[in-house]
Parts: sequence; C-alpha cells; structure tokens
Amino acid sequence: MTMTVQKHSLHGHQLMAGEVPFDVAEMFFSRTDERGVIQAGNGVFRRVSGYDWEALRGAPHKLVRHPDMPRGVFWLMWDEMKKGRAIAAYVKNRSRDGRFYWVLAVASPTDGGFMSVRIKPTSEILQTIIPLYNELLEAEQGGLQPEESAALLLRKLGGLGYVNYMMFSSFALTKEVQSRAKRIEKPLESWQNRFSAMATAILEINNETKEMLDAFRAIRTVPMNMRILASRLENAGGPISAISVNYGAMLDEMTNWVHTFSRGADSPFARIRDSILTGQFLAFVALVQTEMTRRFGTQTANSSTEVDVPAESRRLKMQATEYRDRATRALKVVELEAGNLARSVLDMKRYVTGLSSTRMMCKIESATLEESGEALAGIVDQLDFCQHAIESRLARISELNGLIQSNTAMLRATA
Repeated sequence: MTMTVQKHSLHGHQLMAGEVPFDVAEMFFSRTDERGVIQAGNGVFRRVSGYDWEALRGAPHKLVRHPDMPRGVFWLMWDEMKKGRAIAAYVKNRSRDGRFYWVLAVASPTDGGFMSVRIKPTSEILQTIIPLYNELLEAEQGGLQPEESAALLLRKLGGLGYVNYMMFSSFALTKEVQSRAKRIEKPLESWQNRFSAMATAILEINNETKEMLDAFRAIRTVPMNMRILASRLENAGGPISAISVNYGAMLDEMTNWVHTFSRGADSPFARIRDSILTGQFLAFVALVQTEMTRRFGTQTANSSTEVDVPAESRRLKMQATEYRDRATRALKVVELEAGNLARSVLDMKRYVTGLSSTRMMCKIESATLEESGEALAGIVDQLDFCQHAIESRLARISELNGLIQSNTAMLRATA
C-alpha cells in the first residue's frame, strides 16, 4: 500500500493522498443492533463518512468498511464483544466518495447491540499495524478464513511482544489517548496516569527478571569450576568442594524462584501484568466514553435527528461507570499479587545474603592456598561481578513493585 504525504495537516497530523480530513480533537460515535445495523451516530461520523443520515441509519456498519481491511480484524472484534468485552482496534474506513480515513475504534457491547467511540490515531503504532494488516489481507485473498486470519493476527502481535490482544488493546489505546491529549493540549486525569505508571513498571519488572536469569546463567559454570579446582587440590580441596555444592544449590533455588514467578500464562507475573493492563485499558475506555458524552452537544447541534443525545449519553455514562468499576476490581488482584511479590523479594534477599557468605568463604580459602589461590581468586572476582548484577536487579524489582503498590493504594482510595 503506497501513501503520498500531502502538505497540509490538522493538529500536526500529516494527511495522506486520498485521506478524509478531520481534526484530532474530534470523536466518532455510532451504535448498532446485534446484527451490526446502525441505529445511531453523531455528526462527525456522518460528515467524515460522506453519507446522509438517512443512508446510514438502518444500514450495516460495513457500509464504511474499506477493502484494505482484513476480515480477521472484524472477526476478532465481534468475537470479543460477543463475550461481553470491550476491544480497541485500528480500522481503515472508506467514505462515500472512495477516500479513506483511519480510526482507533473502541468498541463495546451494550443493551441490544454494540457501540463504538473512535479517535484519530496519531501514535507510531499505526505504522506498525499497516504492514501487518497488508500481510493478513494477502493471506485472506489466498483463501485464509476470517477466524484463521484472527489467529494469525494474534501470532503476529505476539512476535511484536504483545502476549495477548488485551495487552495490545491496552497499549494502543493508552498511546493514542496520550498522543491525542498532547496534540490538543488536554492533560489526562490522574487515574489514567497512575495506571500508565503501573503498566510501565510491571513491564520493567519483566525485563529485570530476564536480566537476572542472564546473571544466573553467567555464573552457572562457577560451581563446576570450583569442583574441578577442588579435585586438583586433593585433600586440600574439601572445603572448596563443599562451598561449590552449597553455592550451586542456592543458585538452583533462586533460578527456580524467577522461573516460577515469571513463566507461564498463570504465573504471578502474568496475573499482575494482565490485571494492570486490563485495568489500564478499562480506565482509558471510560475516559474516552466520558469525553464522548461531553462532545455530543456541539457535534450534533445542527443534526438533531442523528442521535438522541440524552439517551446515548446515559448509555455511555453507565458503561463508563461500569468499566471504571471493573478497573477498580482488577486492582484487588494487583494488590494481592504485589504483596506476594514483596514477600518473595525478601526471600530472594535472604538467598543473596547466603551467596555473599559463600563468596566470603571462597575469599578466605583462596588466601590459604598458594599456586591455586590465584585461580580461586579469579572465580571470586566472577562471583563479585555477577552477584552485584543480581543484587541490582533485585533492588530494582523491589522499587518497581513498591511503585505499583503505592499507585494501587491511591487508585483504590479514589475509586
């Protein structure tokens, strides 16, 4: 797909050739029945799509679907909403005159159907999504079914570091709302900022645990080298051999702890990560829906037949409240798992203390040896370096977990 950038822009957003212009501050709204037939919409939706309201109402929402969009994306959206969950997805639409416009659609189930609030995407994520959608579309043209295309989308996103679609939805919506807020110079609420800080912290904890495992692997050969040295010393190597066994056992315990904490879909890390990202997503959905209610009046002032403003506002307000409540409930899991992590970190620190004692014993033994003392001193130097890395990672995990705990407490207090 080739796009040519034109010279004009809106709020810093560069327009492509054939793109329908609309302002970054504007928001789309539409509601459908359970079959996807349009029941209500706002003035922005009508204007940008290029259709009269008479043509929109009663028409399937796919009226504005662009042929560049892979069907797998819509399969995934409908599947999530039918399960009672909200979802965010990048969508390329087509106006009546054949031009296109991109939106980030925040779609959710409601009584009797579904509704969607959409904003202009301005973050860098869209440029990652466009070639991915092109791959899906090509695969579908080759015979791939929508459900299979959705599965391929999830695998592609997994390759980009998103372990599930909720993680992608959460990051995409957060990035777009943050980018939009900066462009229209409208600060975000503290609720959303706190969730964002927690999301950043939990992913950094993941990076720290990976670095810690690397440190463990780096000293995995140390106990074996100590045993080899001990075998050369014959009777004098007894203490060194005992130290190597003790050190290896402690490394095994620490490595197992990190694996248990961080590996698997139901690991403590996965539970706290998914709870934070779900809470973040729902908090930003509530923010977008709340702003949409405030914009109804000005956007429909000259087109009162398009939407029953009081009725649609009530729908959005009720759902925004529900999603904020769900975000609050997600914090209970975060609070529990963060508390467990704090206690586990204390256990790990005790293991580190044990490693320090073993290292000191190595230093004492190296001082009593003559020619072999230099070889043991080299091993001690390696232990010093690797243990410092482990201690630094553990301290950072503790700091980040403390940040999560403090933000969780503040969010629950203001819920």
